Amino acid sequence: MYVAEKIREPAQINAVALKAYARVADAWGLSLKEAAGLADMSESTWKRAKKPDFTGELTKDQLLRLSAVIGIFKSLELYFSEPLARSWFTRPNTGPLFGGGRPVDTAIDGGLPQILAVRTYLDALRGGA
Repeated sequence: MYVAEKIREPAQINAVALKAYARVADAWGLSLKEAAGLADMSESTWKRAKKPDFTGELTKDQLLRLSAVIGIFKSLELYFSEPLARSWFTRPNTGPLFGGGRPVDTAIDGGLPQILAVRTYLDALRGGA
């Protein structure tokens, strides 16, 4: 028997992604500037985007960024206990990807490739690789 999948509209996908991302940004205590930079938005756009009635469009890059950051959050929650899971992304880190910097700063500076590298790094840690 065939069950039709519910197809979501882009606006609905954007709304879900932005709501989840806003929760992650709050959980990590990101500043307005950090949250906007990580999402590749201006601060004014991020202020509007985190409101439930936001109707703006997200680029594919922005949607991938939000998805990867949510994945990073999930990995940290699975891999570490509190409070480290919530502070890891904003604490200095001597790991190979960070050179003593904070993962959030390297992710903002390196854009989507660095965000994906952090996600892969955490998935490898979680998987024991």
